[in-house]
Amino acid sequence: MRLHANARLSVKGRELLVERVEVAGWSLMEAAAAAGISDRTARKWLARHRAEGPGGLLDRSSAPVLVANRTDERRVEAIAALRRVRLTGAEIAQVLEMALSTVSGILTRIGMGKLGRLGLEPAQRYERQRPGELIHIDVKKLGRIHAGAGHRVSGKRGRYTGTRTDAEGKRRQLVGWEFVHIAIDDATRLAYVEVLDDERATTAIAFLRRAIAHYTSYGITVEQLITDNGSAYRSTIHAIACRALGIRHLRTRPYRPQTNGKAERFIRTLLGGWAYGAIYRDSNERNTALAAWIDFYNHRRPHGAISHKPPAARLNELNNLLGSYN
Repeated sequence: MRLHANARLSVKGRELLVERVEVAGWSLMEAAAAAGISDRTARKWLARHRAEGPGGLLDRSSAPVLVANRTDERRVEAIAALRRVRLTGAEIAQVLEMALSTVSGILTRIGMGKLGRLGLEPAQRYERQRPGELIHIDVKKLGRIHAGAGHRVSGKRGRYTGTRTDAEGKRRQLVGWEFVHIAIDDATRLAYVEVLDDERATTAIAFLRRAIAHYTSYGITVEQLITDNGSAYRSTIHAIACRALGIRHLRTRPYRPQTNGKAERFIRTLLGGWAYGAIYRDSNERNTALAAWIDFYNHRRPHGAISHKPPAARLNELNNLLGSYN
């Protein structure tokens, strides 16, 4: 029960009032004065107790029993139906020629105030049981940093100048992209990340080999791999590499990035914690900070999806469940 801010009597105080009048023989005026309330209020509680017993001393809702201008239930059903096809409150108000405030109030009352996943298919959540049973791989493009922080920090959107020499000895402009290749284990969320110059098939294969070696150092045997439908992952050479490594390659459904949702969510965490989590003078400084952040993520950062444990702790937990106590 929630008492209003100016209530003089709690339920116990009302019971004491009734007891003084009915049992102790106090007059109504004496009991009211002792409780610090008016005779009228004391009479009200006494009458309720006599009519309803102890339940009559509880607070009642102040909402009216009947609202004359209450929206018809058929109109409420129409509002709910339009909401399920993901119309906004303003759009529903326009279609039904109603006030936006009325529509918003009804949506809140029937529990449809937020769109969320209304009208969408249920989220298909899954988690593999064994470390290495499935790893997710994806690539995120990042703009290079040259001659100071970029527009996210400085607000300046001018083009940067400068050149660099790539691995083939060619001079290239510094303005361009870096490609963050990420791998994350489905069961433990243990992650491996590298910043590379491109996302070609040969680069993706080399990254895959190093990722497998990384997981092997933790005692994890990679069994399956899931990626999006990028050209590197659809290439023949990538398919041959997966067969040579003894890994089954799965690909996401077209235009369904949520199929690779753990990689997508990890990328958001990576960008917020590392890429955009500090001010860097150049790309080299940002890339140097990556190793420390990945170590923090894998060994110390609590992960909400795995009971607020870091991935390394989840790995040890799963290994013990599987019978390895080393």
